[in-house]
Amino acid sequence: METLEWWDLIESARSACGERAGDRDPADDPLPDAVLDRVAALPPEEIIGFARHFSTVFDAAYLAPLWAAAYLIEGGCGDDGFMDFRSGLMLQGRAAFDGAVADPDSLADLPVVRRMATTGKGWLGCEEMLYLARNAYVRRTGSGDDFDAAFDGPVERPAPARGDRWDVEDDSEMRRRLPRLAALFLT
Repeated sequence: METLEWWDLIESARSACGERAGDRDPADDPLPDAVLDRVAALPPEEIIGFARHFSTVFDAAYLAPLWAAAYLIEGGCGDDGFMDFRSGLMLQGRAAFDGAVADPDSLADLPVVRRMATTGKGWLGCEEMLYLARNAYVRRTGSGDDFDAAFDGPVERPAPARGDRWDVEDDSEMRRRLPRLAALFLT
């Protein structure tokens, strides 16, 4: 599976969900299931390819400035939360993902983020994406053993996230580095 095919699969699922694709309400979010259905329909070797591309995309977002943005948006963010956040960011589509990797402050443009800022409700993260490829493989083949043997897991990440780090508890620093998000989330 090539990167473009990987993103096309995500975009196809987003299109099928229509306006609900950006919902990100865990109680009735249709997007993870729509992606799962598409991935489970692939041949087993393509599902493993999907998993490998997921790891590559996932690792591309292992950035300290993006972590700071997640901290601001989510009202705090630990290791697990940042994993969920990056997974959910993938579901926003390639343009949103690439934009956030290049400039985390661009997340202020996402409707789900703006809704979270105004209502105090919502969630950008998606833990289900972390297990989606394996779940699709099991659905397709009836077992995860071959998947586990063929897929060696996520790409190794450096111990600290890459990029500039700053004190996320310092509101003035957050306003300086992420001005648009700070305007939405800091009072």
